[in-house]
Amino acid sequence: MTTPRLPDPIADGLARGWRVFGGARAEAPAMLECDVAIIGSGAGAGISAELLSAAGLKLVIVEEGPLKSSQDFHQLESEAYPGLYQESAARKTADKAITILQGRCVGGSTTVNWTSSFRTPSSTLAYWREHFGLTGLTDDAMSPWFLQAERRLNIGPWLTPPNENNDLLRRGALELGIAAAAIQRNVKGCWNLGSCGMGCPTNAKQSMLVTTIPAALNRGATLLVETRAERFDLQAGRIAALHCVAVQPNGALAAGAGTTRIVARHYVLAGGAINSPALLLRSAAPDPYRRLGTRTFLHPVVISLATFDHRVAGWQGAPQTIYSDHFLDLDPLDGPIGYKLEAPPLHPLIFTTTMSGYGRDAASRFAKFPKAHALLALMRDGFHAESPGGRVKLRRDGSPELDYPLTPFVMDGAQRAMLSMAELQFAAGAKQVSVGHELAPTFSTWVAARDAIAKLPMQPLLTKVVSAHVMGGCGMAADDRRGVVQSDGVHWQIDNLSVHDGSLFPTSIGANPQLSVYGLANKLATQLARRLAGRDVKLMA
Repeated sequence: MTTPRLPDPIADGLARGWRVFGGARAEAPAMLECDVAIIGSGAGAGISAELLSAAGLKLVIVEEGPLKSSQDFHQLESEAYPGLYQESAARKTADKAITILQGRCVGGSTTVNWTSSFRTPSSTLAYWREHFGLTGLTDDAMSPWFLQAERRLNIGPWLTPPNENNDLLRRGALELGIAAAAIQRNVKGCWNLGSCGMGCPTNAKQSMLVTTIPAALNRGATLLVETRAERFDLQAGRIAALHCVAVQPNGALAAGAGTTRIVARHYVLAGGAINSPALLLRSAAPDPYRRLGTRTFLHPVVISLATFDHRVAGWQGAPQTIYSDHFLDLDPLDGPIGYKLEAPPLHPLIFTTTMSGYGRDAASRFAKFPKAHALLALMRDGFHAESPGGRVKLRRDGSPELDYPLTPFVMDGAQRAMLSMAELQFAAGAKQVSVGHELAPTFSTWVAARDAIAKLPMQPLLTKVVSAHVMGGCGMAADDRRGVVQSDGVHWQIDNLSVHDGSLFPTSIGANPQLSVYGLANKLATQLARRLAGRDVKLMA
């Protein structure tokens, strides 16, 4: 008996004649003309592509990464990380102190994220109104845009019971009297496999790969893959052309790399924070107040690993379904840095690169892998003077890097977060706990953990810090002294350029950001479609 073939919208679309160039497909033309060129294919790019194509505009979408589909997703870390992530899932800050996970494929990070979906918190929107003049970003004003995105991408409650990794967070929080709640997910017919970070093999995850990008291609959009947007040709305050170059799947220049020049009426930059500012820096874009690339935020994450006396199997089941905002709500935004608690999935490579130690010590911990449990604390940066974020810069070869200082203010939050996670894991019944710090031993009691963690030297590189949420660098503001783009997403000094991705955010979100990008891009792209085509459009129901 043969296994029935799952529907594959990518394979089906290519068979129907989608216009896709680059990589294993036909070489990209040397010259393309269109109404709108969209750089990137992730959350902001995908939403923009669906709306602008629905308005009848001719689009070219430029993606640096490869085009993969569910037939390529085999739930293998060895394939997924080099094939779907920036720098093989090993992108780091300039000092190597923070590892950054970002998607690099059609669909961007939406193809490889863990599906967690939160609207922008009310307190964050209020801060943007007060400090950046974004008076239109109220809960009531944004609610319809979020609702449309939620309906389009099937964002809703996850009704399946949480896996044990997440339920331990719920039970530990209950034991301590800490509020915990369920996370909404953007899935349809999910098989509950737990391999979301390696690409969804069943197309249940409603990423841009299987929703908005196919919708735009079905309307005649052109997609360039394995094609890097190198620079804009700027003339008299406008973009005259976009210059692109062919790259290999790993990002290196392709042999005899071809080039493509794209001339458009308007350009939408949605390459993600880090890459979007980098393109503008390579293009010597106007930056009179030196805002470009600054205030780039990461939600710096620290991790705590625990061992229980029963099987946890953190790799099975939906990866992130329970969270607690207890430690976000304790202090005001401009007080000590707050943090959100979540339970990430555990896969072998993630586990080995997260835990401290090596040799016999590491082997001993890995032997307990089936009984391992993980918590992460996602810190809300950008709201305090001592948490200004980082700055995107260019290396000599033009590639981007992020200089992000881990200030004492941030590291104080990391220490408090480690204490909170260890206490919760012991409350849930953990037998041993080890926090992500090179000098931290394994603890067998909460008292021992409390006393030792409080004395750890909280220094970069000693403290293991990661991030999967990059925001800012092309921040939005009511004037060009405070931001790079206007409240409608249009660049302050370049009138045929809009930014529609997480680089717009003036601070971090304080929650997993994909729905924040969807909602804001929905609003901005709808306005842009009306401006360019004179048509009112909506996301597909």
